[in-house]
Amino acid sequence: MTYTPPFRLARGGRLIDRAFQLPFRFDGRHLRGVQGDTLASALLANGQMLMGRSFKYHRPRGPIASGAEEPNALFGLGQGGRFEPNQRATTTALIPGMVLGSQNCWPSLDADIGAVNNLLSPMLPAGFYYKTFIHPRPFWKHLFEPIIRRSAGLGRAPKERDPDSYEQAYGFADLVVVGGGISGLTVARDAAGNGQRVIVLEQGPEWGGRTPADHTKGTEAIDALLADLRGRDNVTLRRNCMATGLYDHGYLLAREALADHDPNQGIPRQRLWRIRAGHVITATGALERPLSFACNDVPGIMLASAMRDFISEYGVAPGQRIVVVTNNDDAYRTALTASDAGLDVVAVIDARPDASGELPQAARARNIPVLTGTAIAKVKGSRHVEGVALCDHAGDGTITGSVECDAVAMSGGWSPVVHLWSHCGGKLIWDEADAMFRPDPDRPPLGAGGQGMVTAAGAANGDLLCAGDMDLPEAETMPVWVMPQNAPYKLRSKMWLDFQNDVKVSDVELAAREGYASVEHTKRYTTLGMATDQGKVSNINGLAVLSKALNQPIPATGTTTFRPPYTPLTLATIAADARGEAFQPLRKTPMHDWHQRHDVSWEPVGQWRRPYCYPRGAEDRHAAVNREIMAVRESVGTLDASTLGKIIVKGPDAGRFMDMLYTNMMSNLKPGRCRYGLMCSENGFLMDDGVVARLSDDTWLCHTTTGGAERIHGHMEDWLQCEWWDWQVYTANLTEQYAQIAIAGPKARTLLERLSGNIDLSAEAFPFMSWKEGEIADIPARIFRISFSGELSYEIAVPASRGLDLWQKLHEAGHDLNITPYGTEAMHVMRAEKGFIMIGDETDGTIIPQDLGLQWAISKKKADYIGKRAQSRSHMRDGSRWQLVGLESLDDRVLPDGAYAVDEGKNDNGQRKTQGRVTSSYYSPTLNKPIAMGLVRHGPERMGQVLEFPLPSNEVMKARICEPVFFDKEGSRLNG
Repeated sequence: MTYTPPFRLARGGRLIDRAFQLPFRFDGRHLRGVQGDTLASALLANGQMLMGRSFKYHRPRGPIASGAEEPNALFGLGQGGRFEPNQRATTTALIPGMVLGSQNCWPSLDADIGAVNNLLSPMLPAGFYYKTFIHPRPFWKHLFEPIIRRSAGLGRAPKERDPDSYEQAYGFADLVVVGGGISGLTVARDAAGNGQRVIVLEQGPEWGGRTPADHTKGTEAIDALLADLRGRDNVTLRRNCMATGLYDHGYLLAREALADHDPNQGIPRQRLWRIRAGHVITATGALERPLSFACNDVPGIMLASAMRDFISEYGVAPGQRIVVVTNNDDAYRTALTASDAGLDVVAVIDARPDASGELPQAARARNIPVLTGTAIAKVKGSRHVEGVALCDHAGDGTITGSVECDAVAMSGGWSPVVHLWSHCGGKLIWDEADAMFRPDPDRPPLGAGGQGMVTAAGAANGDLLCAGDMDLPEAETMPVWVMPQNAPYKLRSKMWLDFQNDVKVSDVELAAREGYASVEHTKRYTTLGMATDQGKVSNINGLAVLSKALNQPIPATGTTTFRPPYTPLTLATIAADARGEAFQPLRKTPMHDWHQRHDVSWEPVGQWRRPYCYPRGAEDRHAAVNREIMAVRESVGTLDASTLGKIIVKGPDAGRFMDMLYTNMMSNLKPGRCRYGLMCSENGFLMDDGVVARLSDDTWLCHTTTGGAERIHGHMEDWLQCEWWDWQVYTANLTEQYAQIAIAGPKARTLLERLSGNIDLSAEAFPFMSWKEGEIADIPARIFRISFSGELSYEIAVPASRGLDLWQKLHEAGHDLNITPYGTEAMHVMRAEKGFIMIGDETDGTIIPQDLGLQWAISKKKADYIGKRAQSRSHMRDGSRWQLVGLESLDDRVLPDGAYAVDEGKNDNGQRKTQGRVTSSYYSPTLNKPIAMGLVRHGPERMGQVLEFPLPSNEVMKARICEPVFFDKEGSRLNG
């Protein structure tokens, strides 16, 4: 037959305003739509049925759906920084001036060279890539890998910066209703009437769901519900707001489109809502299923509900001569809608042996031919529908007749949208009567915070007739997964399940024959349900085909896992304002600007910027570090230690909690005293260290490394919330509440005594590893008598707002003492001179305290601590583990950090065996020579032995094993 392109109907179109013409461009062509169009309806109105190419075979594809489940009509939308790939035409509103282009085709959508894959389809069955490229020969790999990489994906990724803005917001409600159809609005009205705070989220721009399109009284019912809800102060209605994920404890994520693809509005493009709800109702409706018959992917074939939407909602005719093929009554609505619009419905092909319901009778009253017990054997045409060949549904596909048509509306029944229900652990049950999975009320989403926090309603709960008080006819459904039911392989190999990824009925059957009995394995082997629609169209039919191939009932096969997001979220929406400089906000100590004014050289440490050193004049960084070290060793220096973690642990059970956190005893630490502690993971590996101070009988202050503050606080809370939830312990991260200044050097006490205060700083009154609280320079302060430099040292913690004040007063008072600010590198060198370990240098996630000679920090008195059991494993107690030693370079060169010491023999990869590595390496101006620390097999037993360290330059450096403490082994300087 002659193909007549789709066109705009002379009347109808509930959602459009024909008075407002909207220009747009598609693949360089200048076209026009009208206000209210989606991209799909506007293209159909312009005669553009071909809208995409499938992923693997590049077959021509038109739209199959009208909502978020659409797998075919995807475009690259926008220009420059606003370009986005894979934009779904069925849910994207037409905006004046839009520029869209086809994707996954070259050189054009009409003439795509990739369509040659369709001719090669017999050679490219499911899983061919696993079989072909497991052990490819080099020439094979180099020939095909570049081609495969270029063909991967659909659209091209944007390259320019996105100029739009995005935002995040927070919402709280007693009840959140997801879905603005008649079921959702009815539930919201009832809850609001009981005084509950209610939020209603509707994914589309219009309220009512399918009701206005499918029922004559639908608009009136929806308008009445909306009028009631809008008149209440305790109800919030949000359109264009897609709920994308439901998580534990009533936590819901939703994306609200504010000015999508319309930069002229001057407002954020999208808003990501983070909502906490006491109760969630999922009134998300149902999705229509396609039917599997030969060539069911030809452009012009679409779901019956989609065709109904294009006709009634947008005033667009997908074809002039329409065939409806179905296994249920609901599809007859499409036949009646098309007939009302003046289109020719040439036949309704019903697989059921009998169709005597109210809707089929209404179709017959319109003189629409109804062919029962009949199936489509094959669709004629390749780039558009030209007709269908008919056969008996109970037969083997023998053709019994044909019908000329240019569009096919198919309906295989409906599946409840159970995604949100499943996201947080809700289970499904197979409804044999209606051939669908629906929420199991006996197995609700307990992960959401308890039974009763999530409820499914309406069609999302399997009640496909839920439409308020309207009198609706029954919609009987007969399961039809393959049409005809005894179709031979020749036909099954042309039946499409996943339209985007080109997965056929025969592919799923092949997977079953090859042993993929799990639906999850079949999904990955065939890519069924892995398209951008995430199986919304294909999953149920696919698992039904798999069940038949495995000769087992559908419930035994089960479903794949539903994971958020329900529809894709852009990275910009997730990030919102967290991009550019705000992507990882720069954390500054109270003294940051002072450092900046004094020519600091910065070092990034996590989100902080810490002074590396303070070069003066023509000094390079190396010279500046050496000067700072000598100033501390000879007089006094100041270090900004504000970035160190400061975590309060408080409560009646805080003591036993501290004993479990640290390897040594903390519960017997006396108030006013400090103790160095080690913290291990449950696998026994050292994860952080620091000084703990006991502030009172029930309160401890834990100092952590700069990079460990948030991580360690999270570690504490994880154990408290998940394991020791009944312990009475409170933790708080106070890192940014205090500025902390280290004062180190032989004249440190002299400097502090110059500042007026009420704290006795004498060695007798203020011994090492103690702390005192009082005032210094009229500033409330807590002073810790601790040291990481090996010198007489104090660390002073003051309120963050007074940090700069104290810092400046210290430098004013110490001017004649040659007071010198020193940075992190000087700190690192001085700690290495003393043999102090550094988390991240001497540790790498595989090191236990015993490897570092820190057995003295492991209590023998307590029965347990986190990691103790793991450290008793044979591998952890192996005497051949690498252990901490010092290393002296034999040629006065600094050993490279991370260099490996080689051993005799070769490993299984043909490389020389190793027996140790350098963990820290510096030049020591104090000792006027290089020093290093390292981990060496049997290291402490091998003092004086020489190790070889091959370098990338093919040189070999040598170093002698020595004690790791290079300076002031007696500790006299530390004690002042």
